[in-house]
Amino acid sequence: MAETHVLFVEDDDVIREATQLALERDGFAVTAMPDGLSGLESFRAHRPDIALLDVMLPGMDGVSLCRRIRDESTVPVIMLSARADSIDVVLGLEAGADDYVTKPFDGAVLMARIRAVLRRFGHAGGGAAAAERDAEDDQGGILAFGDLEVDTDGMEVRRGGEPVALTPTEMRLLLEFSSAPGTVLSRDKLLERVWDYGWGGDTRVVDVHVQRLRTKIGQDRIETVRGFGYKLKG
Repeated sequence: MAETHVLFVEDDDVIREATQLALERDGFAVTAMPDGLSGLESFRAHRPDIALLDVMLPGMDGVSLCRRIRDESTVPVIMLSARADSIDVVLGLEAGADDYVTKPFDGAVLMARIRAVLRRFGHAGGGAAAAERDAEDDQGGILAFGDLEVDTDGMEVRRGGEPVALTPTEMRLLLEFSSAPGTVLSRDKLLERVWDYGWGGDTRVVDVHVQRLRTKIGQDRIETVRGFGYKLKG
C-alpha cells in the first residue's frame, strides 16, 4: 500500500522538523515547506493526500493558502493555530479547512485528527462503524427536499437541477441530515458522525460547515434549533 503523502507548511524550523519526524515515524511520507508560496508550489507539484497548514505563514498566510488549495482541490486540509479562541480558526474553516488543531499540540492528538480526516476521505480504512454508515448511505438512492436532490449512490447534489459542488466533509454532513430529515441533530452527534471524534471537539467546526453548506443548498434548508442543534427541512 502506498504511503499517505502529507504536505506540512510551517515556518517554525523546530516545530516543522520535529513534526515531520513524528509523522514519518508514524508511516507518512512528508513534504515540509517553510512558507505559503512554497507550500502552494509543492501542492501543485505533488498533489498530497492531506495538507497541514499553519495559520501564520510568511509570504502567503495559511488561510489564503487554504483558500487557494480549495479552489483547485477537495484534498483534506487541517489548520494549525496557536490560539484556540482566535478568529483565525473560524477564518480557516470558512476558507475550506476540514478541521483544526491548536498549538502546542500533542503528537498523538495530531495523528488521531489526521487519521480521522483521512478515514472520512476514504484513506487508511474506515473501520466497521464507518463501513456500516457508508452502506446505510448507499441505500438511499435519490432523496428530494424541495428543489434539492441528494444522490447517495453517485454522491452528487443538485439544486434546481443544477449540480452543487460540495467538499467531502460537506457531503458527509448533508448525508447525515438527509438520512433523518426533520430530526434535530446535536453538534456533538454531528462531530461524532461526520468528523469521527471519539472525544469532545470544538463545535465551531460544525457551525462553520453548516453555514458553508447553507450557502450552497439554500440558507433556509437547514434550520437552527436553539440549544439543541440543527435539522434539515423535509
